[in-house]
Amino acid sequence: MSVTLKRKRISSGLSVSQKVFVRSRNGRATKVVREHYLRDDIPCSSMACRECDEYYTPDANGEMRHPVLSDSPLDLQSDGIGKHYLMVDTNVVLNAIDMMESNAVFYDVIIPQTVLEEVRNRSYPIYMRLRSLSKNEEKRFVVFHNEFKSATYLPRKKGETMNDYNDRLIRQSAKFYDEHLKSYGISTILLTGDRDNREKARADGIKAMTVPEYVSLLPNSAELQDMLPSKEGFSTNYKEIKYPDYHSAARLIGGVRNGSLHQGIINVSSYNFLEGSISVPSLPKPLLILGRENLNRAFNGDTVVVEILPKSKWRKPSTEIVDEEVINKNEVGDDEESEVIITDQERRILAQEAVKAQGTDDEQKKVVPTGRVVGIIKRSWRLYVGQLSPNSVDKNRVSGGNATKSCLVILMDRTLPKIRIRTRRAKELAGQRIVVAVDSWPGTSKFPEGHFVRSLGEIEDKNAEQEALMLEHDIEYRPFSKNVLSCLPKEGHDWKVPENLQNGDPLLAKREDLRDRLICSIDPPGCVDIDDALHAQKLPNGNYEVGVHIADVTHFVKPGTALDQEGASRGTTVYLVDKRIDMLPTLLGTDLCSLMADVDRYAFSVLWEMNENAEIQNVRFTKSIIRSRHAFAYEEAQLRIDDQSKQDPLTLGMRILLKLSKILRKRRLEAGALNLASPEVKVHMDSETSDPNEVEIKQLLDTNSLVEEFMLAANISVARKIYDSFPQVAMLRRHAAPPATNFEILNDMLFVRKGLSLSLESSKALADSLDRCVDKNDSYFNTLVRIMATRCMMAAEYFTAGSFGYTEFRHYGLAVDIYTHFTSPIRRYCDDVVHRQLAAAIGYEPLSEVHMDKGKMDLIVKNINKRHRNAQFAGRASIEYYVGQVMKNTEAAEEGYVIKVFSNGIVVLVPKYGVENLIKLETLGDVNSAKFEEDKYKLSFKDPSGNHREVAVFDKVDVYVKSQLDEFTGKRKVQLLLK
Repeated sequence: MSVTLKRKRISSGLSVSQKVFVRSRNGRATKVVREHYLRDDIPCSSMACRECDEYYTPDANGEMRHPVLSDSPLDLQSDGIGKHYLMVDTNVVLNAIDMMESNAVFYDVIIPQTVLEEVRNRSYPIYMRLRSLSKNEEKRFVVFHNEFKSATYLPRKKGETMNDYNDRLIRQSAKFYDEHLKSYGISTILLTGDRDNREKARADGIKAMTVPEYVSLLPNSAELQDMLPSKEGFSTNYKEIKYPDYHSAARLIGGVRNGSLHQGIINVSSYNFLEGSISVPSLPKPLLILGRENLNRAFNGDTVVVEILPKSKWRKPSTEIVDEEVINKNEVGDDEESEVIITDQERRILAQEAVKAQGTDDEQKKVVPTGRVVGIIKRSWRLYVGQLSPNSVDKNRVSGGNATKSCLVILMDRTLPKIRIRTRRAKELAGQRIVVAVDSWPGTSKFPEGHFVRSLGEIEDKNAEQEALMLEHDIEYRPFSKNVLSCLPKEGHDWKVPENLQNGDPLLAKREDLRDRLICSIDPPGCVDIDDALHAQKLPNGNYEVGVHIADVTHFVKPGTALDQEGASRGTTVYLVDKRIDMLPTLLGTDLCSLMADVDRYAFSVLWEMNENAEIQNVRFTKSIIRSRHAFAYEEAQLRIDDQSKQDPLTLGMRILLKLSKILRKRRLEAGALNLASPEVKVHMDSETSDPNEVEIKQLLDTNSLVEEFMLAANISVARKIYDSFPQVAMLRRHAAPPATNFEILNDMLFVRKGLSLSLESSKALADSLDRCVDKNDSYFNTLVRIMATRCMMAAEYFTAGSFGYTEFRHYGLAVDIYTHFTSPIRRYCDDVVHRQLAAAIGYEPLSEVHMDKGKMDLIVKNINKRHRNAQFAGRASIEYYVGQVMKNTEAAEEGYVIKVFSNGIVVLVPKYGVENLIKLETLGDVNSAKFEEDKYKLSFKDPSGNHREVAVFDKVDVYVKSQLDEFTGKRKVQLLLK
């Protein structure tokens, strides 16, 4: 029970409200008193207001606060509104955040603290977007701490729901602003989608509207109508269709608890939009979800609850490529107005899979459990990029006029459904790359409903396509805010390490001066964000001192600052073909933290004593000051090491590093570390025009391996140290052993086609069996197998030490028991956290409370894992885009390798370009003559000349490589044709 006592004033401008709780636990009653402090000196943040001038005081950094809301806000003459500010409730933020971010509307907006906290609890990504808006000086958004201001705080009534209480607090805030600023001729409009809240507000004399009502009054209303979320009055009526209803929340929770239902993340096949899968702990293989009805409105990446279907409905995974546009073309009628969820062709495909599942004993062995989605726990919805369906545009051209029309948007991601939007600008948006958001997916709508956000430009325009790529992979690419940049050293590029190391700074005095060491960096050509350097020298006892020196980024990035929060949000630097999206501002990444040559820099150093066998005799960690002697590129360092005429101390030190690195690498591989592969290429850009003009496979030198080995060794040593000091919150990285089922198909392919197999008893067994996968007639075959094996692996992930037992810390790929990331703090936020933990572990400075709180650390881990994956996918997509541009005006004949075979096509990897693509049967030859031998991974057909041809997995094939604009998605990509 709780009782709210009478508020009492305890000092000038400050009062306290007490709540007394009686908590019963184990039969014992405990009295809990909570105090809620209220203030009178919280300003309204309006430039027009003179009453609050005295309340603008310096913040924690000593900078004076200032009012934000304009003294001349938008003046609407219609309905007698006049000059006004906007106040929004929680549902408006959640449903209209895209419109709020637009530069076309929503200026001078008040966000009550009540709304901010509700948004945070319901959608953290939207909360972060709202926080960003509050830092946008042009939009003029302010957070008003209504629950701590005496005039706007209200106690909760007995029996009042939390939702009703929050609505009452928001109305009180709107009423306060309206009365507070009345004498300045500025009113406040409360925007809310809740009818009850709106009516109560109007009864209290508050101007309250829905978003559509407000937008309709604006001069640019026609432009803004398309951006209205469908939940705000733009839902439409379609022909009657019906997806299965989702289970109630109680039934979902109960079912997951008792094991009758299962929760997980759904993955939709990139080759078959009708097929999804979800990993279920109780099953050895992922559960198969077949057909739109069983997928039941799930998006790729959604967290869903599924029900396992009866054994009679279990099926084999599909062996057919199924494109949504192909099914739609083959259907009678217009798919956009179709009143059925399951089309005739979809029924045929599902029936065909059912027949196969009831075939021979061998086919029966491939049958897997199937299921259906019965609930959505968490949507993966974000901003999506696509283009208007040509059918939508053609249909609206016929109807004409400027009325709002229903259109379908085809997304760039082929695993996702079309999105229905309402727009008056179908003709104008045709052929443009547009951004849309999803609002809902009713069970009676064949497609999800959403709204237009903005246009990026014409399809194939370079800037539009680049921005689309970053939006598709959720990359934060906007410039750093003034708040973030204000955290940087005031000296800017003129900042220098102090000449006097005894200047009274206790932390500076703790640093070790290592400027006498012959340190150098070895990086890719043109690298400007140099975050690691090395040195080695012989010791009098015959051993070696080896040092890894890492940029001391956390000297500049302090916990809890806007700069730190931005780095934590971005999580990683993103490397695209022609640009780098920095995690931290350029001043740090390419100057103050970059370990460039002949400049004093702060570093965090790992210093080992190693013997001739590269065995660590002891290790120590220290904050340091270093001066790199040279910044080498890989090839330059290799040439210098190989040049025996060079006998200077720096070169001798590099030779020591190379010698020891080879021993370390040999020992790692003997312990079972995997030597995997990926189809990496480099795209050359013209420095003046930024046009891609050449692609080549990346060449790896001994110096690449030299750097890698010592970075790995540093990460391992640091991991052990921070785990010893912080066994619950140490930031570590693990790589789980893959289930044997992940390799079933690859192993079957290898045995059937080559008589080979991979052993999975341990990482050592796998590494040895990979070494044995050779073809004496094809030197690339081993690399191909390693590429395919990499795709069978589990993804490595960051984690906090308290989340797993020590045996689960193991990094399978590296064959080490514990590992972390310490060596790239300029471009990875994990490394910044690890630097802080290591600094605390050696007694340099105390650890921030944020990094001592496991709950907060787990949130950081979740975000950086997501950001790391997104950055990888964005990098690959950038290469794919630019390879398509390279081939735009040319065609080349190249060697490729078949890596997948379907009943109606093959997938070929072209090593030179690092791309793989689908070649459909219809382009190979006579469809009717084709014969698919699933057990042999082989497809036979007659080519256009009438010749009989066979292609199978691992076959080397000659292909024509050219560029093609995908009519369905509008993406330009490499097209392959069998030669």
